[in-house]
Parts: sequence; structure tokens; C-alpha cells
Amino acid sequence: MSTLMEDDIKRWTAKRKTTLVLDIIQGKTTVSEASRAYDLNPSEVEQWVDEGKRGMENALRSKPLEIKEQYERQLSDLQQAYGEAMLELRARKKLASLLGNEDEK
Repeated sequence: MSTLMEDDIKRWTAKRKTTLVLDIIQGKTTVSEASRAYDLNPSEVEQWVDEGKRGMENALRSKPLEIKEQYERQLSDLQQAYGEAMLELRARKKLASLLGNEDEK
């Protein structure tokens, strides 16, 4: 792992996370190795890697999105997915009640 990483890290600053994510992307370490070495949850490290990749993609756009705009777009997508899921759930409940399947309510 990178020499910038300390053995006993108490606080994961953006700079430390960046160093770790770059090490993972460059193949110097893996998510599982880093998780074990720093006693981190693998899903948390994977989330840092995903966020890092999204940040790089945005930085390399010809017209980068503002952070607020990125979050608003993500929130809008999640709200739309939630709405669609609720409509489907209501339709299934309605169908179950029309068919007399009370157990599916």
C-alpha cells in the first residue's frame, strides 16, 4: 500500500480515502486487503471507490456538474424509482384483493 498511509488511522480524511482508492484502482491492493489492513467494512471501501470513480468521471467532463446538481439528479432518480415501486406495490395489492388473495396484502 501507499507509503502515505499510516498503520493506525483514527480518522479517514478525504486525502487518506483518496490515497486508498487510488491504490485499489492502480492494483496496489484490493478492497479485501485494505478492509483487513485498516479494519474497515468492505462495503464502505467499495462505496469510496464508487464515489471516487463518479468524481473522476465528472471532473473529466467538458462541462463538470456542480456537486449540488449531481445530488439533485441522483435524488430525482431515486424519487422516481420509489414512486414506480409504490405504484407497483399498490397495483399488486389491488389485484390480490380483487382475486380474493387476502394473504398477499
